[in-house]
Amino acid sequence: MSNYPVDLSVKPEVKAFFDPDTNTISYVVKDPASNACAVVDSVMDIDYAAGRITYGHADEMIAWIKANDLTLEWIIETHVHADHLSAAPYIQDKLGGRIGIGDKIMIVQDTFGKIFNEGTEFQRDGSQFDALFKDGDTYMVGQMQAFAMYTPGHTPACMVHVMGNAAFTGDTLFMPDGGSARADFPGGDAGTLYDSIQKVLALPDEMRLFMCHDYGPNGRDIKWETTVGEEKAHNIHVGGGKTREDFIKFRTERDRQLAMPRLIIPSLQVNMRAGEVPTDKDGRPMLKVPVNGL
Repeated sequence: MSNYPVDLSVKPEVKAFFDPDTNTISYVVKDPASNACAVVDSVMDIDYAAGRITYGHADEMIAWIKANDLTLEWIIETHVHADHLSAAPYIQDKLGGRIGIGDKIMIVQDTFGKIFNEGTEFQRDGSQFDALFKDGDTYMVGQMQAFAMYTPGHTPACMVHVMGNAAFTGDTLFMPDGGSARADFPGGDAGTLYDSIQKVLALPDEMRLFMCHDYGPNGRDIKWETTVGEEKAHNIHVGGGKTREDFIKFRTERDRQLAMPRLIIPSLQVNMRAGEVPTDKDGRPMLKVPVNGL
């Protein structure tokens, strides 16, 4: 792991915000040496049936940041989520900060730009975001160095973000008893996902891992923090020495049984635009439903 600047001596304060509607966990990550912070994988609320967007979850995070007198420097998206909408631009408008995502966002924009029949006005160059990260890129949150690891497989643009002794996995990994995320979306690949998970599990055993989702398997309480060591030993999909071939067979068969996420249609349209809701020719917020397109 010499290519990645791991520093376990830096221990950021991590505040989690759980959204029960989408089983998403968003985070505020505070630099231990300053009042600087980052937000990871925020959520914008949507009542899809009513076509109504609200910001209760984001407002909770904003209130906590203000109450603790923090300065928001980064708004990180681990990938283009298919199960919740990002509140990045809303949070940026209230608190500032730069919105960052992996540079392979351009692949996702090209793929779904075609599926949603977006016109030439939809830019497919990642320009909706303030920063596009490549594998190993570093950035600062106050005095804390963070870095991005390229971890495709769930989507072509997934990244794990490491800040001190805390890594934010997006959908690359779930809790040990939750296993892994699906790999059957356009651009996903089970073998690639296995390889990406091995990159994460090559981090030091003591590295704290923070999940983007948890569904409380077998009725347990919702959890979101584990360690590399626990995942290596106990993850039901990849732990204990499970092979790449075993994982591909299991993941492929499992994905065939899964329905599309409830919010995939609005999520993709919004998230590939860095959280902005698309508009129609008259400038009104409007979402499309491609029939038999996914």
